[in-house]
Amino acid sequence: MGRSGKLPSGVSAKLKRWKKGHSSDSNPATCRHRQAARSRFFSRPSGKSDLTVDALKLHNDLQSGSLRVDRREAAEMAMDEEVELAVTEKSSGTFLSGLSDCTNITFSKVQRFWESNSAAHKEICAVLAAVTEVIRSQGGKETETEYFAALMTTMEAVETPESLSAVAYLLNLVLKRVPSPVLIKKFSDTSKAFMDIMSAQANTGSTSALRWVLSCLATLLRKQNLEAWSYPVTLQVYHGLLSFTVHAKPKIRKAAQHGVCSVVRGSEFMFGEKAPAHHPAAVSTAKFCIQQIEKSGGSKEATTTLHMLTLLKDLLPSFPEALVKSCSETLLRVMTLSHVLVTACAMQAFHSLFHAKPGPGTLTAELNAQIITALYDYIPSENDLQPLLAWLKVMEKAHINLVRLQRDLGLGHLPRFFGTAMTCLLSPHSQVVAAATQSLKEILKECVAPYMADIGSVTSSATGPAQYVAKMFRAVEEGLTYKFHAAWNSVLQLLCVFFEACGRQAHPVMKKCLQSLCDLRLSPHFPHTAALDQAVGAAVTSMGPEVVLQAVPLDIDGSEETLDFPRSWLLPVIRDHVRETRLGFFTTYFLPLANTLKSKAMELAQAGSTLESKIYDTLQWQIWTLLPGFCTRPTDVATSFKGLARTLGMAISERPDLRVTVCQALRTLITKGCETEADRAEVSRFAKNFLPILFNLYGQPVATGDTPVPHRAVLETIKTYLTITEPQLVNGFMEKASEKVLDPASSDFTRLSVLDLIVALAPHADEAAISKLYTTIRPYLESKAHGVQKKAYRVLEEVCASPQGPGACFVQSHLDDLKKTLLDSLRSTSSPAKRPRLKCLIHIVKKLSAEHEEFIAALVPEVILCTKEVSVGARKNAFALLVEMGHAFLRFGPNQEEALQRYLVLIYPGLVGAVTMVSCSILALTHLLFEFKGLMGSSMVEQLLENVCLLLASRTRDVVKSALGFIKVVVVVLDVAHLAKHVQLVMEAIGKLSDDMRRHFRMKLRNLFTKFIRKFGFELVKGLLPEEYHRVLINIRKAEARAKRQRTLSQAAREEEEEENEEEESTQGRGDSIEEILADSEDEDDDEMQEKGRSKEQRKLARQRGRAWLKEGGGDEPLNFLDPKVAQRVLATQPGPGRGKRKDHGFKVSADGRLIIREEDDGDQVEEEEGTKGEDEEMTDLMEDASIRSRKQQKLKNRQEADEEELETPPQYQAGGSGIHRPLAKKAMPGAEYKARKAKGDMKKKGRLDPYAYIPLSKSKLNRRKKVKLQGQFKGLVKAAQRGSQVGHKLRRKDRRS
Repeated sequence: MGRSGKLPSGVSAKLKRWKKGHSSDSNPATCRHRQAARSRFFSRPSGKSDLTVDALKLHNDLQSGSLRVDRREAAEMAMDEEVELAVTEKSSGTFLSGLSDCTNITFSKVQRFWESNSAAHKEICAVLAAVTEVIRSQGGKETETEYFAALMTTMEAVETPESLSAVAYLLNLVLKRVPSPVLIKKFSDTSKAFMDIMSAQANTGSTSALRWVLSCLATLLRKQNLEAWSYPVTLQVYHGLLSFTVHAKPKIRKAAQHGVCSVVRGSEFMFGEKAPAHHPAAVSTAKFCIQQIEKSGGSKEATTTLHMLTLLKDLLPSFPEALVKSCSETLLRVMTLSHVLVTACAMQAFHSLFHAKPGPGTLTAELNAQIITALYDYIPSENDLQPLLAWLKVMEKAHINLVRLQRDLGLGHLPRFFGTAMTCLLSPHSQVVAAATQSLKEILKECVAPYMADIGSVTSSATGPAQYVAKMFRAVEEGLTYKFHAAWNSVLQLLCVFFEACGRQAHPVMKKCLQSLCDLRLSPHFPHTAALDQAVGAAVTSMGPEVVLQAVPLDIDGSEETLDFPRSWLLPVIRDHVRETRLGFFTTYFLPLANTLKSKAMELAQAGSTLESKIYDTLQWQIWTLLPGFCTRPTDVATSFKGLARTLGMAISERPDLRVTVCQALRTLITKGCETEADRAEVSRFAKNFLPILFNLYGQPVATGDTPVPHRAVLETIKTYLTITEPQLVNGFMEKASEKVLDPASSDFTRLSVLDLIVALAPHADEAAISKLYTTIRPYLESKAHGVQKKAYRVLEEVCASPQGPGACFVQSHLDDLKKTLLDSLRSTSSPAKRPRLKCLIHIVKKLSAEHEEFIAALVPEVILCTKEVSVGARKNAFALLVEMGHAFLRFGPNQEEALQRYLVLIYPGLVGAVTMVSCSILALTHLLFEFKGLMGSSMVEQLLENVCLLLASRTRDVVKSALGFIKVVVVVLDVAHLAKHVQLVMEAIGKLSDDMRRHFRMKLRNLFTKFIRKFGFELVKGLLPEEYHRVLINIRKAEARAKRQRTLSQAAREEEEEENEEEESTQGRGDSIEEILADSEDEDDDEMQEKGRSKEQRKLARQRGRAWLKEGGGDEPLNFLDPKVAQRVLATQPGPGRGKRKDHGFKVSADGRLIIREEDDGDQVEEEEGTKGEDEEMTDLMEDASIRSRKQQKLKNRQEADEEELETPPQYQAGGSGIHRPLAKKAMPGAEYKARKAKGDMKKKGRLDPYAYIPLSKSKLNRRKKVKLQGQFKGLVKAAQRGSQVGHKLRRKDRRS
């Protein structure tokens, strides 16, 4: 131990010392609390003191507890924009804990939330307490009307602005719930009081009271009836509210504008039966807005104009038609000022008008068309990104609304917009191209597609709406010219939508475009083949393949001189998109072509031209793959299927390469093509032909060298065809199949195949046929051939699964026989047959009544043991049957808890049986606990838990594993109060586990400890467990803390990223709404203090936002201000190249522009908190862990758990130095930097020596003892070089031969 007062040697030189007399330089510079305290010791305060008699009385009442308030849980704050309150939980009540016990729910916002630091909130609560006390002292019932009267009286008596603000806020809350007749009767007195306060507070510095009074006045006006608005005093009061919409202070202005909107659009009489078309105050409001805009329109800042435009954005759809016209003219006039923000706000107002979709009383079709025409004079420059995006969005909404009002007039305006929008595709800005494309797509979907059936056929010589559609298509078709090559992807998307919307009626004018698309597809290095294929596919879907192939033939007939097939790409496109077309076209066009190509392929194969034969064979196969698409909702099944059926049957039986395709086509035709009864009858007529072919094909054994039969596809086709087959035909097939099963000459393969067919036939047979079938398969239920036994149970499963019909009737009538058969065959059931057997039992148990309880009791041991079966399906069915048996006992009654207890008594004996039975019984009880957790009483759960904790002492791992799973479910299912009673019992049982068990189940124990710590805390769990577990518990606590920190950091990073994305989107203008497009306009609702506190850069940026730039003419040509397009010369962004800000993507960039991305070390992967898992997920994990998981999944889980076992944080120490601190990692071998990552050998690196086998020279090579080792290294190098040269010689020789 060193001497006190003296530093160790060498330390004094490292310390920074203060100069003499400067040791207090680091003290805080401000000491306002000391100054305040010093001023009060020896002098009286200069201002008026707050220490009054009333304040002392209130303080005494608070301390004595005479005023009380029930604290509610924290929720949303009471005054959303006035004060922001923070939720705090304290262990003891403060002097504001019980301020008021007001029972009126109107003021729950005040009571629910509290912050002691808010003076405004204190004042509100004090006023509310005083008013409540007054109402109670006079015997009131604390109704809204009483509070309204008391608060109005209080408002006239208060003197301080703080109290006035508090009263106004409480009035604002209560006025919304006061009955309308009361407010109508007291309108005169109330409005006069509000107007007096407004006039008194208009020019004061305080905004709080005024904004709440404005809100109160708006609520008062909104509650008035229609008759009240005929009086001049009502309009006079409303005009007083309206005058504050141009107030200089943002909060007051916002409150007034919100109040005006609520009055004009939300008055109560506007939602009644006799509601007028427009509010009586709409006229004066519109005139006020126009007057204010005209008064201040020419000023430099145009602040009032912006405020009025903001108000018009909300109110314009509520004005009558004449005033909408006047307001629109005013908006268009102020847009000529070329003020960027004014133009943006005017666009917002127009957008809100069109987006609201008003009726003809507000916006007529003629006025809508006039606005559209006028807006063409205000097209922004193509380099002005944000205004152009806004203009496109406004015009899109305007045209959609015009077509809604008057179709023909709207369609007549669309060609001009299409021409203008197509020129926007030439813009260098990708956002403009995307916005123009999206606008045209929306117009095609909203304005054109719904009316194409009424418009009819579109030809080049058509008139009226059809002519407009043709003009629009020509405008889009022009986009395929070379000048649009940069935007071809967008043009192809537009053509795709055009084909979908108009292809069926407008195909005469689209054929030339299809030819152009095919020529473009063949051009070398065409980059947009996927988009082009999508467009042609849309044409195939809408026009049909017949029309498309007339425009662009395949040019394939089998007599080609060359094998280029330039249009063979059409076949996959038609395959993917053909539907709802004529099935006869496939029969007449594609089928003969496929036969021709097949014949050509066979000829070439016989001639020895294998490659050419393969090409033709592939083409004919591609043609056959079109058939499923033609079978999707065809239009002529009843007339065309008979001409195709024979060919399909021959293809199934004779063409192995086409079986899968033809079977798929048949299934598609039955499920998606037979929509009418006639179509269904026509296809069903050929069941007697198709089904025998499919039966024979399914039962046909595969000979050596033959193509294997696609059994699954054939069987699915049989099942699908049986859904439309006549029952008599099914019975006939069933009888023949039963004979085939009983035939001793049948092979095992044939018998199994026929049983599969019987499984498919059984659900569609009648009761008599099912009875015969049952007699046939009953002996096979005890067969020693496992495959046959399993198939027999599958047949029985299909019969029992029928919810109604012949199958259900058979089960009901033969229930006793089925019970006896299933019980007798229990001992002889093989493992593969367990899954269908359990499924049969599930269906039967669902239909049992109370007298069959003994049958269920006899099944319980078998079902419990099946929870450990090898088959995953058998285990799943065993658990499902356990649950179904529980539901059966609940049905049997009488009391649910008693019935469940009776059921569990049948499972309890398994806990004292063999080891496997004990493990299975615990698993069964675990599953039942989870399924019936709401019905089990606490005593029942306690009894189960005690027994399972005793079984934790078992020496068998299976039993302990099941018991730990049961405890895990108990932790999830029980609430904390019930679980707390058993924590000690569970912890003691776990603490007594042997070292081997503890080591083997360390991950399961860790998960359990984590759950207990989250529920009961670290200290409690640590105190209940032995010392050998403490290290694990500490590790868990560290991991939980680390996970919490990690989640907090990731949450913060995610929020920050979202904010950055929002800012980026706002600057790029990618949003759909006009507000997002024009997001760079000024925020008018900022506080004055925020305005003053802005930095210089922010103020400079705000000034630049309001600026506009004038783009000069080209060369020396002067700018013509009389040019009608001069408005496009006024830009919101400064013209000039290179103003784009480089995006920061977080990576460094090399000198040649490539990104430098370094791989970081993987950090700790923090798992999601298990507490966030739902109970169902917990049970799923447990069931997978315990039983229902395949072996592959089990191995993967074990591997993951092994990776997660090492939970210690990796050491942060880095080796360096000498001795015990030396780095132990092996040094890299010389030449390792030349090693190729994927290929063998070395590779040359630019700027380095060639990768020869250099021998590093070091002094260790001189060691005599290592001489032999060095000689071996040299020999190895020489041999490797020789092998490499031999490989190189062989490769060069091979290249010369080729």
